[in-house]
Amino acid sequence: MTFDTTQTIVAIATPPGMGAIAVLRLSGERSLEITSSVFRPAKKGKSLKEQKAYTIHYGSIIDGDREVDQVLVSLFRAPHSYTGEDVVEISCHGSTVIQQQLLELLVRHGARLAQPGEFTLRAFMNGKIDLSQAEAIADLIASTSETARRVALNQMRGGISNKLAVLRNELLRFTALVELELDFSEEDVEFANRGELEALINSIISEIDKLSASFSQGNAIKMGIPVTIAGKPNVGKSTLLNRLLNEEKAIVSEIAGTTRDAIEDTIHLGGINFRFIDTAGLRQTTDTIESIGIERAFVKIEKARIVLYLADAQANLDEIISEVEDFATKLSPSQNLIVLVNKEDKSTQAHVEEVLSELTGKGFSALALSAKAGHNIEQLQQLLIAMGKADMPENEDVVVTSIRHYNALQSARASLVQVLNGLQANLSGDLLAIDIHQAIDYLGEITGEISNDEVLGFIFSKFCIGK
Repeated sequence: MTFDTTQTIVAIATPPGMGAIAVLRLSGERSLEITSSVFRPAKKGKSLKEQKAYTIHYGSIIDGDREVDQVLVSLFRAPHSYTGEDVVEISCHGSTVIQQQLLELLVRHGARLAQPGEFTLRAFMNGKIDLSQAEAIADLIASTSETARRVALNQMRGGISNKLAVLRNELLRFTALVELELDFSEEDVEFANRGELEALINSIISEIDKLSASFSQGNAIKMGIPVTIAGKPNVGKSTLLNRLLNEEKAIVSEIAGTTRDAIEDTIHLGGINFRFIDTAGLRQTTDTIESIGIERAFVKIEKARIVLYLADAQANLDEIISEVEDFATKLSPSQNLIVLVNKEDKSTQAHVEEVLSELTGKGFSALALSAKAGHNIEQLQQLLIAMGKADMPENEDVVVTSIRHYNALQSARASLVQVLNGLQANLSGDLLAIDIHQAIDYLGEITGEISNDEVLGFIFSKFCIGK
């Protein structure tokens, strides 16, 4: 992506297709001039270039002697606009023919078609937002749950930027003091107290660790909380997946080992996205393909935040307890396990109640259901929502949702650890300053204070055209 901000750009800002209205957006020095050349106001008076900002004007778009459409034109003047430049938005009727004709007409009069994310890129280049806020805009547009919307909005308002600014400013203050010592090296003066510097570095590392730890939470919000469905063959895992998704996503068969690979899909429950993953049945097998599926099942189980383990209600009590306890040893303490005693309709109520009593007595979260008949599916959904909400951040919590941010935080942490090592080794101030500067630069990469065209091109290429 090239960053030529001298040209006036134009794009359709509304989703593709036909609707009641569509919006075309222009940004750049010639936005008003280009629009004026094709716009005829319904009431004669001042030209668009003479009108005040934040005003809307009714009239027609003219192509030569032909009226293309009747429109509303909204004016935003630099620097008080989304991009920081003069911006014009044309609201026209939603016909795809009209949209295309208006777009071609504006290009003929001097505008250039905008690249993906170029309006937001210009907002960043003109200092209206920082890079993390720009990414949050893309996340807000793509959000498919209430939690994802809330987290993206918090970041768009500067949640992570404000926190990082405090950390960077503290580091910059100490760097200035360390470098000041270099000017008085012959006098052996110490402006930056080494004890205070060590305490500061440890404090910042602690903050970075908190932010980094939130990445798994942020990734779950963005991609959906991963929920793996596990259990022996033919316990009803695929049936449960189909029931939860309300569609025949997975093949259901009486033949053991039908599911050979992980099957995934996402559903929305209680304002949270859950990514369900059906896995191959867990058993000893000599079938090469099934063995690969079982290996992949354990990989998916390891990455899940919630694991639904299905046990067959028709099995005897000791067998169920033994397999659940054995499976639980394979999970980490941070994972949530729900034991589902499936096919309850094919067993006696007394046996099912005995199994549930034994499981809950051993500290397991357990629920009896029939995936095939749909019994207690709603209770399972409520249990998932409760676990999901307990794992979600508070309203004002800063959550890392970008792998780019996470990697930058880890790099900054590594540099700060080098500073601590340098302090313990009693290194000179100039060597300490190098590692402190590196940490500052890594934190600056998140907000775009330190950036390059390759990174910017990658980030903004993922935006939709018109944003």
